[in-house]
Amino acid sequence: MKYPYLFLLVLLGSSLAHGQHHSVDHHDDDHRGFRVAALIGHTLVPTESADAHVFVPSWGLDVEYWFSSRLGVGLHNDIEIESFIFLDEEGEEIERINPLVITLDALYRTRSGVVLLAGPGIELERENNFALFRLGVEYEIPIGGHFDLAPSIFYDQRLGDGYHTWNFALGVGKTF
Repeated sequence: MKYPYLFLLVLLGSSLAHGQHHSVDHHDDDHRGFRVAALIGHTLVPTESADAHVFVPSWGLDVEYWFSSRLGVGLHNDIEIESFIFLDEEGEEIERINPLVITLDALYRTRSGVVLLAGPGIELERENNFALFRLGVEYEIPIGGHFDLAPSIFYDQRLGDGYHTWNFALGVGKTF
């Protein structure tokens, strides 16, 4: 299969959407306001060789504002805490030293509590910055006191050079 990670993303999203038979307590009301989450994860940087993928540890900080229980906007920030090299479209090696990814995402929460997100962003790095577009899936699991655990998967496509990454993370969020 050419895109096994895309298959995993679709499978995770559909299982979360259809596998929940109970209501998600703090999302079913007309909750509006801010949510802040700290994330720890790994960013997968695909390489030319199928057996040489690179997983880079990453930290994230999300700040979201929910206009209603279903619609929101989020400023999502991730930093890869290791350097890595990828090949551009011409086959040249490009080194990325602790790049910072910042996205402004539209958020939509389904009835089952799955949050779908999409939006533009930028990857900032000392030598070269890249515009990008992010797609993602997150599932907020309430743990009490307006706190939640949120496993998430993000796909970031850099524009203009074919470089893309997958981010797998677990966040702890607080709704205000």
